[in-house]
Amino acid sequence: MISRDADIAAVEFASGDGDIHRIDGPKLEAYLIANLDGFHGALTIRRLKGGASNPTYLLTEDDGAAVRRYVLRKKPPGPLLASAHQIEREFRAMAALRGTNVPVPVARLLCEDPEVIGTSFYIMDFLEGRIFHDPRLPGMEAAERTAVYDGLVAVMAQLHLVDFGKAGLGDFGRQGNYFARQLARWTKQYRDAQTAYIPAMEELIATLPALAPIDDVTVVAHGDFRLENIMFHPTEPRPIALLDWELATLGNPLADLAYACIGYHADIQWFGTLHGVDFAASGIPKEEEFVAAYCRLTGRGRIDNWNFYVAFALFRLASIAQGVFRRGRDGIGTGHLGGERNAAPQIAAYGLAALTGDKAW
Repeated sequence: MISRDADIAAVEFASGDGDIHRIDGPKLEAYLIANLDGFHGALTIRRLKGGASNPTYLLTEDDGAAVRRYVLRKKPPGPLLASAHQIEREFRAMAALRGTNVPVPVARLLCEDPEVIGTSFYIMDFLEGRIFHDPRLPGMEAAERTAVYDGLVAVMAQLHLVDFGKAGLGDFGRQGNYFARQLARWTKQYRDAQTAYIPAMEELIATLPALAPIDDVTVVAHGDFRLENIMFHPTEPRPIALLDWELATLGNPLADLAYACIGYHADIQWFGTLHGVDFAASGIPKEEEFVAAYCRLTGRGRIDNWNFYVAFALFRLASIAQGVFRRGRDGIGTGHLGGERNAAPQIAAYGLAALTGDKAW
């Protein structure tokens, strides 16, 4: 799934035999002919750029009668951190939410047999649309920027209003005590991937558990909710798909909301920052306006202890960045976040700043 106006630039052919992410085309084609309805062969595979966690590919089928396109996402090869790269959860979430108000791609097929292409993978429909990597939305008129952010917060609200029991996701995660469990999980993930001592991470690990609020509501939480993970219509500021469900679970909705607000607090270029934005002129909402819009759409009242939620989101992102850096250093990752250096120290520092209520710039 790629941006329509970046169809060529965002795609590259799978590289030579030395590429650990290369797919055995004939083997995959034979599997799809046998298992994917309507697939007849004549397969072309192209590796999509990006995808720091799960390698992603564009599949094109041209059997002479029609051209059909799909997207394949797979686990990376090699040793993996516990609870990471859960493409099975991605598939399940999209399949379950297909009949709700949440815009998701059509999930076609899940394969958990490593004999096919080496790791588990799933197939979903390809969609044409736009993905905005820069949340400042350069080149847009103010009214369109406003509409994009209205769409962003609306999709989040639609997700959090889903009756997860009726959607078949009642066992998609544990209920209650979400932040305590998440802090323990991401601390362990960080320790498993740690490559150096990061003082800010140690302070967050020591401080955040005592500040964790008691959960008051459980929803389907996306886990990586931000503008870059929403595809918009090719020409309209209208969301057509929420992507990248690897970290989805049952959890507290404010974790998603705070994660979507990281750009207001941290100048992280590769993640997406709102540093330097003239909110009055740009059409992009201020953080308090974005949060207020979410509260209106979900019927939520006052949010106390907002600094904790933002600091938690940044701590979690730092742990993710540490894992990506470690996999890249060990030669089994799909890329580095923020270049060749480890991004975790910078992110953790922003987390501490958020905890004290100070902006990070």
